[in-house]
Amino acid sequence: MKKMYQITAVAALALCLPLLIFFRPDRSVDDLKGQYANQYSRFLWLEGMPVHYRDEGPVSDSMPMVLLHGTASSLHTWDGWVDSLRLTRRCIRFDLPGYGLTGPHPARDYSMDRYAALTHAVLDSLGVQRCILAGNSLGGAIAWMTALKYPERVSALILVDPAGVPFTPRQIPAGFQAARNPVLRVLGRWITPRFLVARSTREVYSHPERVADDLVQRHYDLLLRSGNRQALGDRFRNPAPALPYTRLQELHQPVLLMWGADDRLIPSETAVVFKQYLPNDALVVFPGLGHVPMEEGAAETVQTVKRWLTSVQW
Repeated sequence: MKKMYQITAVAALALCLPLLIFFRPDRSVDDLKGQYANQYSRFLWLEGMPVHYRDEGPVSDSMPMVLLHGTASSLHTWDGWVDSLRLTRRCIRFDLPGYGLTGPHPARDYSMDRYAALTHAVLDSLGVQRCILAGNSLGGAIAWMTALKYPERVSALILVDPAGVPFTPRQIPAGFQAARNPVLRVLGRWITPRFLVARSTREVYSHPERVADDLVQRHYDLLLRSGNRQALGDRFRNPAPALPYTRLQELHQPVLLMWGADDRLIPSETAVVFKQYLPNDALVVFPGLGHVPMEEGAAETVQTVKRWLTSVQW
């Protein structure tokens, strides 16, 4: 009997130890603003959420660029592009619901239709009649869905390793795998190992050594924003229905497709599906870059964008 008690005690300790070591409470927006908001940061109250956005560059630009980030990311992923573009072009970016300083959607609705509707609402709130809409990964899927739903608001698309069509990943980031597991998803609401965030961040780069510690810390801190861990679990608990990707052929806008050749999450071969349906696309593949080429290789990718923009017929 004594031995049984000892075994039970050891088992209980083994279960409780991760809670004791990796438990992290939520962090408030006010707590995070000082580090992750800046002089360009503003908040729009839309759909019951404080949507964090930045609007930079000349307000006289009649064709601003609107930038949408991917899953488990934030508007900061576009820093390199905006630093280069804002000298001559108005750049608008915002934290999607469930991420960054914006935080969770009150209705826990992370459907593509809701994301597209919110993007449209942001354009309305900022008085943007037409824009160049760019997106990476999840943001890429939102971008082309927004263009389908509101074609009169989108003059051109820039899709960076976009989601939304069938693909077979070579590697799924560790954090995404954990969020897909029902047990780990529940535990992940409070247990958040930083090493898991670091590993997931490095896995979407072609060169993991390029991932700076402050980048990992940013992902980690913003994941702890109140409600964001729950939102990530909601997204993976309710898989999005298949998108109507064959409707890509309805898009009349010019489209720049950009892909990291070493993307292991959405491999570059996926571009074949887009090219099959997109009538007005150009494709550029970047050797030595992974799933977030605009972040890993900001300088070379933004130059491609600038060259393409000079060639586009509006």
